[in-house]
Amino acid sequence: MRLIRMSLHKAMFLAGALSLALSAGSARAAEAPDAQQFHEEPPLLATLLVDQFEHRWRDGENSVDWELEGWVGGDTNKFWFSSRGSKPVKGAVEEAEFQFLYSRMVSEFWDIQAGVRHDVRPQPQTTYAVAGFKGVAPYYFDVTAQAFLSEDANVSARFEVEYDVLITQKLVIQPLAEISVSAQRVRELHLGRGINDIELGLRLRYEVVKEFAPYVGVTWERKLGETADIARQHGEDPSDLAFVAGVRFWF
Repeated sequence: MRLIRMSLHKAMFLAGALSLALSAGSARAAEAPDAQQFHEEPPLLATLLVDQFEHRWRDGENSVDWELEGWVGGDTNKFWFSSRGSKPVKGAVEEAEFQFLYSRMVSEFWDIQAGVRHDVRPQPQTTYAVAGFKGVAPYYFDVTAQAFLSEDANVSARFEVEYDVLITQKLVIQPLAEISVSAQRVRELHLGRGINDIELGLRLRYEVVKEFAPYVGVTWERKLGETADIARQHGEDPSDLAFVAGVRFWF
């Protein structure tokens, strides 16, 4: 009888252990889809921001200027595209730049980017390889830094920083600074070696809604060094002050 009771106890123990193992396995199987869903890459999203679409009044010829960017992708990998340019009110487009970049998030606030840039204007048309980074620095400064290698092996770079200051919930003032440099003289593009130019801007916008905001402001551009000398040789003023009015929108 003792042997029978011991056998019964062992059988009950093994049955209980097997039941617990099966229950644990079922629980893990039920959790697996949730875990897989948690780690899935989010669906593709897209955004287009027309940051500047404005009329510039200056001492010489007035112009319409634009600067826009957008992306398609997820949190980690994105395809970025951007364009900037300028067209005199009376005349053909003088500057038009387009970029197509692959962007990968490397930290919570920073992306590294690489791709191509093509300048339709000024002539001659020029294509560049692009590498750089884009993100938000401490205190919420938006920073973009890019290096360019042209098809003629000319090396240049551009650094831009901007910052939004909230005056009220709808009124925002945005200072901006941009600097461009070149490693070589590029006479056909009227560029010298060293720091080519700087641009400082200040725009005050009113956000009717978050996605749409008219603005007014002022910009100051200054060519420097050899680039300024080349501008003077062509009868151009190396300094340019303009008052601007435009709209900013995104969707």
